[in-house]
Amino acid sequence: MITESDLKIIGHLRKNARKKITHISKELDIPVTTIYDKLRAHEKKGIVKKHTTLLDFSKLGYQTSALIAMSVDRNKRERLQNYLITHPNVNSLYRVDFGHDFLAEVIFEDLGRLQEFVDSIDIQFSLDQIKTFNILQELKKEEFLSN
Repeated sequence: MITESDLKIIGHLRKNARKKITHISKELDIPVTTIYDKLRAHEKKGIVKKHTTLLDFSKLGYQTSALIAMSVDRNKRERLQNYLITHPNVNSLYRVDFGHDFLAEVIFEDLGRLQEFVDSIDIQFSLDQIKTFNILQELKKEEFLSN
């Protein structure tokens, strides 16, 4: 069972995964060993999947991000899924409903490369539907449970 102190610890890590456990301990008035043990237990249970870094892709030269909703014939679904999972420009991939099969968050250098990608998967997999939503501005990301 997740306790209120568990959520507070998780919140601190969601805000800054590099924060030292000793600092979290002082701020929450919880012993370091307790925090360490709770984190290891959460990792074993799969509550904490991985520790990662959020990037500003535009500062790395990737100016275009988009969400792409796709639907494809059932017999091509697994092939498309495998293609998207392994494609280096697909940042996140979700299985969805409401008339589409997949929702992919993609990152590209520019709109031209994004369009090449969209055209390529449409030709390669004969998509039934495809909708591209260019992300103009990121207003909030990865904030849930981050105090």
